Amino acid sequence: MLSNAGIGFFMVLLASFNHEIMKKSLVLFSLTSATLAGQALPKTETTIVNYPKTHRAETVDTYFGTTIADPYRWLEDDMSEETGEWVKAQNKVTFNYLEKIPFREALKQRLEKLWNYEKLGSPFKEGNYTYFYKNDGLQNQYVLYRKKGEGSEEIFLDPNTFSEDGTTSLAGLSFTKDGSLAAYLISEGGSDWRKAIVIDAETKQVLEDTLTDIKFSGISWKENDGFYYSSYDKPEGSELSAKTDQHKVYYHKLGTSQKEDQLVYGGVEAEKHRYVGASVSEDQRYLQISASVSTSGNKLFIKDLSNENSPLVPIVEDTDSDNYIIENEGSKLYIVTNRNAPNKKIVTVDAENPSEENWVDFIPETENVLTVGTGGGYFFAEYMVDAISKVLQYDYEGNLVREVKLPGVGTASGFGGKKENKDFYFSFTNYTIPGSSYKYNVETGEYTPYWTPNIDFNSEEYESNQVFYTSKDGTKVPIIITHKKGLKLNGKNPTILYGYGGFNISLTPAFSIANAVWLEQGGIYAVPNLRGGGEYGKKWHDAGTKMQKQNVFDDFIAAAEYLISNNYTSSDYLAIRGGSNGGLLVGATMTQRPELMKVALPAVGVLDMLRYHTFTAGAGWAYDYGTSEDSKEMFRYLKGYSPVHNIRKGVKYPATFITTGDHDDRVVPAHSFKFAAELQDKQTGKNPALIRIETNAGHGAGTPVSKTIEQYADIFAFTLYNMGFKALPNQ
Repeated sequence: MLSNAGIGFFMVLLASFNHEIMKKSLVLFSLTSATLAGQALPKTETTIVNYPKTHRAETVDTYFGTTIADPYRWLEDDMSEETGEWVKAQNKVTFNYLEKIPFREALKQRLEKLWNYEKLGSPFKEGNYTYFYKNDGLQNQYVLYRKKGEGSEEIFLDPNTFSEDGTTSLAGLSFTKDGSLAAYLISEGGSDWRKAIVIDAETKQVLEDTLTDIKFSGISWKENDGFYYSSYDKPEGSELSAKTDQHKVYYHKLGTSQKEDQLVYGGVEAEKHRYVGASVSEDQRYLQISASVSTSGNKLFIKDLSNENSPLVPIVEDTDSDNYIIENEGSKLYIVTNRNAPNKKIVTVDAENPSEENWVDFIPETENVLTVGTGGGYFFAEYMVDAISKVLQYDYEGNLVREVKLPGVGTASGFGGKKENKDFYFSFTNYTIPGSSYKYNVETGEYTPYWTPNIDFNSEEYESNQVFYTSKDGTKVPIIITHKKGLKLNGKNPTILYGYGGFNISLTPAFSIANAVWLEQGGIYAVPNLRGGGEYGKKWHDAGTKMQKQNVFDDFIAAAEYLISNNYTSSDYLAIRGGSNGGLLVGATMTQRPELMKVALPAVGVLDMLRYHTFTAGAGWAYDYGTSEDSKEMFRYLKGYSPVHNIRKGVKYPATFITTGDHDDRVVPAHSFKFAAELQDKQTGKNPALIRIETNAGHGAGTPVSKTIEQYADIFAFTLYNMGFKALPNQ
């Protein structure tokens, strides 16, 4: 059903929230197995850091009769000169500290060396050309190439030329059905705001003025006449942090100015939707529109584009479930839904009478969570079995054709393509196997390797093991623990415990060069599948939302306790890490159990739970969090774990390395700024509390390779140094 704009708005939405998953996409990285020179030395205390003075202002809010001081409210003004000077002062202290770590440069050089190999994305066909992404090694952005038939390859789009410093990235691409026209989105400085450029795909000539102010949107073409996109009204005040919560779908007719674009859906104040998206079916017959007030649950509508005067017909009129049309065959619609099916199923219905009472199960719900792709005239049901991929192929009558025997135990993705193409490409990876791609034939079920990274990494030297541990309330939670074979369980292994636990996002095994460098140094990388995620469907997600959010933190704490009690590591050698919602996870865990870990690494975190909903699209996260305005009970619950509000004077917190971007307009940097100021003011002992603020950078997607390498070198250097290493481990 869905065009090359994507598999529906909610897939786009999930991608927009999942910064850690996004960095795994396209090509996954690896490393050599050699170790760096150096050895673990006895642990030593670090020196006390002289932090910049952060002044406190008399700002007070009242919630249900309770007054809450917010002394660092002024840091929310990201455009002020005062905040800018604070950022410079904090970065100066942080980088002075990092420069004193003796092995920081060695880590950076190692990352650069291992990163420097050719990386190739899976090809896709548009019109007369086959397109593919490629990176020669250390290019800041992937380059999009193409070739016609057996002809020579040529550059189609090179995002490295979009800006001098590599911080403008390609953020979306959509072709017309015949492949003759294309529109691509760019992001500047990591911003969620996009610009759209329309070109003739054959000549690569720009056809009209650039469209601006597009956000949380794909592009979906209607024939060659124009396309649909989504955006918000331009906010008043700071573009970075001002609230945006009235999403709208527009239709842009090619050759006209953007100010003439037609409002298709949204904009009614009484019916405010924070996330709205549109997608045209592959056969160009139907337009589907999804509308949501939060990150979970959506209304669903359809319009018959073959009849210009056809109405927008509702399929689902509430936001109690997630629904999108994956395919159609004539007027027969195939809908993926978790309505009365927490693990999702596919139903069919006729477009003339698409309401729920007419739905017929096509692929019923199972005990495992379903994700669906289509290609070559088949459906591919991708299931997560304890976060591990299993793929079943079905025909259009709902008959099981085969189970696809995957190359190993791990994560498979990319099962899908155009209906007429009988071959497409999928990728496979896990925590120890670098991502490779395969060419799959839908008729025979056979596949052959298409691309395997040419790198010096021996997966046989490492192992990943999945075990289940028991959380505080008795819930069994899976965790995958990855390390070198022959690891000694002596409690002295440097360990990173990574988590997310929210927004129905699933953490599945995937290789990354950065984590591989950690493994190479004898480190352990452990990932639990916490409640709040999507690994076990909607029930698992809901069990970590609103007034059950503490379950997520309890699951994470129990994972740390499992690693310690089984002698994988100890509190002196444990670091906890997470980004965005995972940054909240780290902030809450370190303030609740500061003695449990030695190092805390919150990245681009949601850390002020009383005010998160007042910035940009933050109000849309209320399904997971609730807001401080909902009720007295919800306010008290949020205050009870909000990291900014739970730093206590005189407590010895772990060594903390906060990372954020000064142009993050999703989780605004004020969260991290205020958390750092509170921690620096109240921390006792010698553990440092530093913040590293990347300039001209956003939430993570599109970050140049050069900046990514520098950031990981700093994270690992800080972590090992504060675990007591004066030289790199040599295990």
